[in-house]
Amino acid sequence: MVGQPPGFGTAEPLDDGPEGRGGTGATPGTPEAAAVSASFKRFADVVPLMMWRSDENGHAIHHNECWLEFTGRPLEEELGLGWRSGLHPEDFERHAKVVAAAFQAQQPFTVEFRLRRHDGEYRWLLDTARPLMEDGRFQGYLGSCFDITDRKHAEEHIEHALAEKEALLAEVYHRVRNNLQVMVSLIGLYGRAAPDACRGSFEALGQRVRAIALVQQHLHEAPHIASIDLKDYLHRLASGLGQLRRAGRISVQVGGSGNGLVEPRIANALGMIVAEIVAECLDATAEHVACSITIDMEAAGNEPLRLGIVSGVSEMAASGRPNVPKLGPRLIAAYAAQAEIAVQGDASPADPLRLTLPTSGQVAQ
Repeated sequence: MVGQPPGFGTAEPLDDGPEGRGGTGATPGTPEAAAVSASFKRFADVVPLMMWRSDENGHAIHHNECWLEFTGRPLEEELGLGWRSGLHPEDFERHAKVVAAAFQAQQPFTVEFRLRRHDGEYRWLLDTARPLMEDGRFQGYLGSCFDITDRKHAEEHIEHALAEKEALLAEVYHRVRNNLQVMVSLIGLYGRAAPDACRGSFEALGQRVRAIALVQQHLHEAPHIASIDLKDYLHRLASGLGQLRRAGRISVQVGGSGNGLVEPRIANALGMIVAEIVAECLDATAEHVACSITIDMEAAGNEPLRLGIVSGVSEMAASGRPNVPKLGPRLIAAYAAQAEIAVQGDASPADPLRLTLPTSGQVAQ
């Protein structure tokens, strides 16, 4: 009874609707009904699940005792196309299409639909059927049904919970973004009012807050918030950072043979570290200088995921911004500690910044 439970007949018109009884097909005492052997009936009636059998035209020629107990109807009312009177009206057309296609191809089929139980409640059934062949001749279908109502309700509950979670995350992100924008504006106002010697620091602070907002944006836009594709995330973040300040003069390349899925806290910390390295490079170089940063990801078997980051800042450092404090190493160490990321090096070509992710932060693929 799949797609269209056993009663769907390809030789019968379907315009009589789900309540139609036209073409009732086999009834007790007819040759069609006699085609179901007594031994098959005995077997089917002791099987503890709903079973049905149809002829080559899709007419039901048997429903077992478990089926009849479920519907509360006598066998003669279920034979032929009669069983369809219990099919949920919203599932009738979809079910009919699935079964019709299966009958035409004489292939197995599976379909979910609602059937009215003896107490009037519609229950979800998973119907699975296989074609019966004898000497190469198609004899109809044999199918079985499982009640999956509890599973369907659980799926609906999960979908509803996920929708609520997505709405909550969107609201939180919206508020965080607005607050960060307010912070950037306030920093700008105070910077313009501050003495000349302090303006560089205010500008650097404002750029870091913008970078924080960008990190949060790309986390929010990740296809799967619970497991972030790290390489994709870093590629998107690098592109955004390259346009955030000194557009066209920032190059962030992400490469290596490694990849992996990480928890949001790990992705957030790595995003903040990368943003800080970019900011450090910009703070230490003149406006006309191009900053180049490379990120290599390494993963081998069950080993922790490692990242190597090299900044070209040491090769082109300028002394034009003496009033901007160099807080990069302290900030990077703080971000890494929050996510239990091991840190070594200073991101120079001679001593690349090496980050080793905790295995607890990696998500199984």
